[in-house]
Amino acid sequence: MNDCALTSSSVVKEKARELGFHQVGIASVDGVDATEVQRLQAWMELGYHGDMEWMANPKRQDIRLVMPEVRSLVCVALNYYTPDQRPEGEEYAKISRYGWGRDYHKVLHKKLKQLATWLESLDEGVKARYYADTGPVQDKVWAQKAGIGWIAKNGNVITREYGSWVFLGEVLTNIELESDRPATQHCGTCTRCLEACPTGAITEPFVVDANRCIAYHTIENRAETLPETLTPHLQGWVAGCDICQDVCPWNQRFAKVSDVTDFRPYAGNLAPKLVELAQISDQEWDRQFTASALRRIKPEMLRRNARANLDASRLKNDSESNNI
Repeated sequence: MNDCALTSSSVVKEKARELGFHQVGIASVDGVDATEVQRLQAWMELGYHGDMEWMANPKRQDIRLVMPEVRSLVCVALNYYTPDQRPEGEEYAKISRYGWGRDYHKVLHKKLKQLATWLESLDEGVKARYYADTGPVQDKVWAQKAGIGWIAKNGNVITREYGSWVFLGEVLTNIELESDRPATQHCGTCTRCLEACPTGAITEPFVVDANRCIAYHTIENRAETLPETLTPHLQGWVAGCDICQDVCPWNQRFAKVSDVTDFRPYAGNLAPKLVELAQISDQEWDRQFTASALRRIKPEMLRRNARANLDASRLKNDSESNNI
């Protein structure tokens, strides 16, 4: 394969932006990052991954096990912030912003496929493979290596331009591209996310314990009931949790409204009622969450999450009444 101008980093980035990605950066593959491997292993040994056994996949520790020929990763970010706000009131269920509109996997995959196909069209020897939170790739680690943003104290990637309201994806390719400088850390001494988390899931800066995380339990936990230690702190959340992102100064100052219309909230996702979700039928769930990333939260789980909130609210009100 000829190393021609068509395969320069600048041309690849220009194509990615043309396809609608808001940020693009390139990371080169030059062996295993021992520090990242140790960090992941230590986190796993603490049991902080909960039931997410796929985190133990050895491919996460060596990108070459995902694609042996890989030389570079074209990392991208798509801003999904909309100006909509949730209504006040304990009767409303809270859904994380990421799930308000169309399934981000579908939106990202369409653009990533176009980018991968374009790369492969440059030369018959070019290979490309893409992921968006769908394979054994450490999206956040590679995004930081590619200069997209830094991994913050709450575990999310923060970008200077959009805060942490971004979806991440990447194209793995056997083209050797000039890499960008890794992003530097800009959380400073701020600890707002640690202080705001009602369950103490951020056990220390940059370390999140899924076993205490509201987002983990409402999305990944398949048990019939949620942990009793968690339910008093749900605060209405039934699908994910944005507390640590909502309090982040970078989000408060730099969030920008996305130009991706697919991310605009579907009717019913901004202000669903807890009592309605607590008894939503499988058919209603199927209709309301068509083409939504929230389909990962099965109807029985959504009912469980809503009921847990209602029960917690009832106990709280009873306790307050008894103390009067």
